[in-house]
Amino acid sequence: MISIWDLANPQLREIMVYQPGKPIEETARELGLDPGAIIKLASNENPLGPSPKAMEAMHDALERAHLYPDGGGFCLCKAVATKLGLAPKNILLGNGSNEVLEFLGHAFLNPGDDVIASQYAFIVYKLIATSFGARTIEVPSPDYHQDLDGMLVAITPKTRLIFIPNPNNPTGTLLSQQAIDDFMSRVPENVIVVFDEAYFEFLDCPPDTLRFVREGRNIVVLRTFSKIHGLAGLRIGYAVGSADLVEVLHKTRQPFNVNSIAQIGALAALEDDEHLRETKRVVDEGRAYLHEQFAQIKIPFVPGTANFVMVNVGDGHAVFEKLLRQSVIVRPLKGYNLPEWVRISVGTIEENEKLIAALKKVISD
Repeated sequence: MISIWDLANPQLREIMVYQPGKPIEETARELGLDPGAIIKLASNENPLGPSPKAMEAMHDALERAHLYPDGGGFCLCKAVATKLGLAPKNILLGNGSNEVLEFLGHAFLNPGDDVIASQYAFIVYKLIATSFGARTIEVPSPDYHQDLDGMLVAITPKTRLIFIPNPNNPTGTLLSQQAIDDFMSRVPENVIVVFDEAYFEFLDCPPDTLRFVREGRNIVVLRTFSKIHGLAGLRIGYAVGSADLVEVLHKTRQPFNVNSIAQIGALAALEDDEHLRETKRVVDEGRAYLHEQFAQIKIPFVPGTANFVMVNVGDGHAVFEKLLRQSVIVRPLKGYNLPEWVRISVGTIEENEKLIAALKKVISD
């Protein structure tokens, strides 16, 4: 009997299915725990929940859920563009910024092409490249920092895309403006650079990559409503690029790829400065607390710049399993070839304290 794998695209054999942070409901079901007592610090979600303004707007929008959404997201694109000092033609919406990664693959990758990403960078870059039959060149990351000089050296005649997450997930490290400017002054114009800025709003002095969009360079800047705006469940993000580049990406997009409730929620969240400021305050204080506590209990960690911290616990999967039984979910990093590490999202102060108490108990057992 013929195997379905004989019919499927051969590169799919190499892809490992992406494993997200373990859901609260699944943990409760498997371990017989009270879901209300479980804290999830695994997926870098907003500890305060969604923007209140977004919730109100989405509730009102449900009465119109029988209508198809605006396929191009005119109102949201215009609002994002205004906030960034650009034009709506520079903005493309995605079902999460991850969908834009797929658009980039459809638009620019063919079997045999190369993409470049840093070692320990967001694993989805490699998954996308592999699904289009492209090779991922992983540049080593000394001290868990991205090596932009190494990326330039790694460029081949077949290189089409370079992925640069900033801050990087899962390491939490940040590239400086000077490093980015130097890199962009040397990258060939036929290579498209993708700056993934999912955690941009958590930074005090974020590098300016939009200057390269204004210059008409071949770059794409990705941002999302999943993190600081607290709308991860809606799956909505966006890309910023030159008008010509965005026009190309639009041709790869399915009609109505972003639902109407998500568009309306994101539009309201974009204007909810109070929620954004309070989230950043809670995350800044929580991250400082976690850094202090990890130092006190002598657990190695990489100082974070976003809403998570990467921590060396010796055996990441074992500690992950033990913490589950303490009703705490973190993210083991074996899939990133970091088996000794876990990634811990910053929660509320109560959640952070519960995490530290559970971690102390687990590592002393």
